[in-house]
Amino acid sequence: MSPVIPVGPYHPALEEPYKIELDCDGEAVREAHITVGFNFRAIEWLAERKNYTQDLALVERVCGICSNVHTLTFSRALEQLAGVEVPARAQHIRVVVHEAERLHSHLLWAGIAAEVIGFQTLFMTCFALREKVMDLLEAVSGNRVNYAMNKPGGVTRDIVDPGMVAATAQAIRTAMEREIIPVFTTDRTVRARCAGVGVLTRDEALAWGALGPVARASGLPQDIRKAAPYEIYDRLDFEVPVRPEGDVLARIVVRALEIVESCRIIEQAVDGMPAGPIDAGDFIPVPAGEACARIEGPRGEVFYYVASDGSDVPLRVRIRTPTFQNMPTVALMVREQTLADVPLIQASIDPCYSCTDR
Repeated sequence: MSPVIPVGPYHPALEEPYKIELDCDGEAVREAHITVGFNFRAIEWLAERKNYTQDLALVERVCGICSNVHTLTFSRALEQLAGVEVPARAQHIRVVVHEAERLHSHLLWAGIAAEVIGFQTLFMTCFALREKVMDLLEAVSGNRVNYAMNKPGGVTRDIVDPGMVAATAQAIRTAMEREIIPVFTTDRTVRARCAGVGVLTRDEALAWGALGPVARASGLPQDIRKAAPYEIYDRLDFEVPVRPEGDVLARIVVRALEIVESCRIIEQAVDGMPAGPIDAGDFIPVPAGEACARIEGPRGEVFYYVASDGSDVPLRVRIRTPTFQNMPTVALMVREQTLADVPLIQASIDPCYSCTDR
């Protein structure tokens, strides 16, 4: 009888509690069964019992790493309901913070991936760059996490030193191109550990609805910033990195290349930032109706549905995070892989299980 090996719900390679049960034949994995639901934070339940101002602070805490993504998506849904137009300068600031958060998330994940691989020097290099991003976010917003930058109709703070922002983005882009990407793409240790491991084919990614870097590493060129542009993305020049291999190495390379593209986006957003107001003034009451908003978070598409009955408390708030879609694909990735590779494979989707459970 094949042994069943439990990984989790608490494990050094798992950022948050979830469980994989592995049906093994010796050291080879034959089947995997995923269990979630160890957290329940009642985010949606609370959102339907607080007013919109309180909800803005609440949704920012769905995820510590992607806090800005949630306030931006929620604000865009309310702007649709109220028919509010965001000023041009505010749109540029939103994009700068949005992409800086993507840098933070990807560099954090790259460091964790290097740690799981066993590459301590690369881990420290990635985290040194992450500190630069967090310093940038602190200079702009006053906070290293939970930036409180977005509000319906605009942003809460201006960028007072755009030159510093552009210089930091350029420095990170240079470091990625000269130091990080060459190591991830050519180092023999990284390739031996990651190439051909945890493959998710293009057809599997499409059938299972994979999102974000996981989908793009399997050959699917999907990105909301291109497919359904928001803010100023339709006026920016950037590429969407795509790899066909579908393995752990491809997922690493896609995120590394996305860091370079995010730096380019930040530089363009700062360079073209117009003068003007940073918000649309006092936000008008939200009328009755419903709206959906979706944006491209670091892990993929973040989706919000908001229904209003005309009061200052939403009738319904529904949040879908990208890990909800990407999580089941791990069961495909680990099949016929060695037991020792399972922690690295599950980490390669950059999971956020507390976001999914909410």
